[in-house]
Amino acid sequence: MGLPSLASLSPAAGRGVWHADELGSADAQVIGTGHAALDAQLPGGGWPVGAMSELLQAAPEDHVWRLLLPALVQSVAARGGPVVLIGPPREPFGASLAAHGLRPEALMWVRSEAAAARLWACEQALRCAEVGAVLAWLPQARVGELRRLQLAAAQHEALLFVCRPEAVARSASPARLRLRIARCEAAPAQIELHILKRRGPPLAAPVMLPARGERMAALLAAARLRRKLRAQQQGAVAVEAVEAPPAANVVRIDAWKAGGANALDRLAVVA
Repeated sequence: MGLPSLASLSPAAGRGVWHADELGSADAQVIGTGHAALDAQLPGGGWPVGAMSELLQAAPEDHVWRLLLPALVQSVAARGGPVVLIGPPREPFGASLAAHGLRPEALMWVRSEAAAARLWACEQALRCAEVGAVLAWLPQARVGELRRLQLAAAQHEALLFVCRPEAVARSASPARLRLRIARCEAAPAQIELHILKRRGPPLAAPVMLPARGERMAALLAAARLRRKLRAQQQGAVAVEAVEAPPAANVVRIDAWKAGGANALDRLAVVA
């Protein structure tokens, strides 16, 4: 006797069945990424709340702020608590974050080189209801440790991002969403987001995003224009200084005009 097909199920039963060739709908809250092209490829249209989103990178901080800032700003506004940074590779540039809407006082920075201490701090932050989001760099975390963080995020409905090296891309992970961030060699002004794991069909082509936000891109373009104009002005002054003729002594020789055959009616320039 053959198995019943999905088509034979009642409509009510079919609503609870997820087709693997379709993008899954969010069964929990999501926060929009702030990037329309990425939202279109994520279940529910955003980062999952109450789950781990894993970000794999060649360098520890490649474009992570560019990717996450819109969601972090939304999360702080919604919960009123800080974004907890655990083990960031460098001190965040507060002025740049503030220009994008994330106030420096909304950040809590936990410094620790020990892997166990980072994991403990991450779990404690997830248990705090006032925390807006947790962003942790955990290059040495094992699968069992990540699973524990995933459970803590689910229990406390927390927004959790974990940054790890891209070398672990083939390793198992309990993360609900897994992305690899890469620089686009063909277009340096773009970054590639490879969705390695999501509730939906595999995505063959990467999602392309601008490497810089509109405001930063406008500031850099204005700076380039100022440098170009300054260089042009300096070049014009230099050319004028080189090509300007030396001062000349001008002598009128109109008196010779009355002489007849050799009459001259022009200026004589004497060096």
